[in-house]
Amino acid sequence: MKRRDTLKTLFVGSIAGGALLNGCKPDIKEPEIEVVDTAWPHDYGRTPEEKLVDEKLFAEQFFNEHEMETLAILVDIILPADEQSGSATEAGVPDFLEFMMKDYERLQLPMRGGLMWLDRASNKRFQKEFKGLSESQQIEIVEDIAYPPILKPGEVPKLTEFSAGIAFFTQLRNLTMTGFFTSEIGIEALGYQGNRPNVWEGVPQDVLDKHGLAYEEEWLAKCINQDTRATVAEWDEDGNLIN
Repeated sequence: MKRRDTLKTLFVGSIAGGALLNGCKPDIKEPEIEVVDTAWPHDYGRTPEEKLVDEKLFAEQFFNEHEMETLAILVDIILPADEQSGSATEAGVPDFLEFMMKDYERLQLPMRGGLMWLDRASNKRFQKEFKGLSESQQIEIVEDIAYPPILKPGEVPKLTEFSAGIAFFTQLRNLTMTGFFTSEIGIEALGYQGNRPNVWEGVPQDVLDKHGLAYEEEWLAKCINQDTRATVAEWDEDGNLIN
């Protein structure tokens, strides 16, 4: 199994969707549609209070340029582009990490400290900071911290020169996976379809006949039209339903 497929399975199990069919009654008035202010520069829904918080976070900058460049290299080592999907940087993971540092301040110290550890380890071994190393040298450093030892139940991990780096990389890998598999690219890589209409042709005719039942054609015509099941709803600029 490929590494990306292994990582993917960690997220597939946490995604669930379903649809509940409660029936349909004709001649019921459609509910009024609330017009929501869409003058928000980001493509996700937010309450006014949440927008204020996000605006504050987007106005700040935690990672400096050097740190962002280093993170871009690291996340693409964790999830590089392949024939199935783009890389972590193409999915916007570095920007996700930047946002997370400000939204969860407890992450700031271990992440910044981990980047400092990485540069010290790189200087010690190759006399260069991590982002200035060759690809093979970067992988050599990463391999020392990417595979923490497997402990037996009750066993206490032994501190080594790589302990801090292992803790940092483990956290970075978890954040990278979260950022990637919640992005548009990552969701497409998962093959997640979401709640989409499917075709249910009803109770089989032989079962209906067995129980002496039948669907009423009038109700079927009013409530079920399989020809339009894939139609995507559209709204005008005022929030009125077009179709």
